[in-house]
Amino acid sequence: MSVIKFGTSGWRGIISDSFTFANVELAAHSIAQYLNENPPAGAKKLVIVGHDTRFLSREFAGRCAEILAGYGFQAWLTNRDAPTPVIAHAIRTHHASGGINITASHNPPQWNGLKFNGADGGPAVPEVTRGIEAKATSWKHRV
Repeated sequence: MSVIKFGTSGWRGIISDSFTFANVELAAHSIAQYLNENPPAGAKKLVIVGHDTRFLSREFAGRCAEILAGYGFQAWLTNRDAPTPVIAHAIRTHHASGGINITASHNPPQWNGLKFNGADGGPAVPEVTRGIEAKATSWKHRV
């Protein structure tokens, strides 16, 4: 079983316990692979990447952007913290394939999270998150 398990509007974990650079990288690889295999109709090969003000959020977001770029995506990293609705708006405005926001929303400060929004700007539907989780499980077994 993968450590990347999406719940309501994303995957969350305690920083340095389950929410680690290795697991965020796993999620980013899985999202990039999923999008390459299932490109949204009419969307650009672009992913918007944002973050909140939590500990290491900018660094986690930057690493996601690097990984996405390695798969041939334009990865637009916000130049400062941005709430999830801003990421959603940017996805729709720029016809992006999706967006990643590093945020644990309302959870306590020791938590962080990764939200993936689809090309419509809304939270990824269960079919998509299951596909990303399957990629993460497959990837984890290869390394």
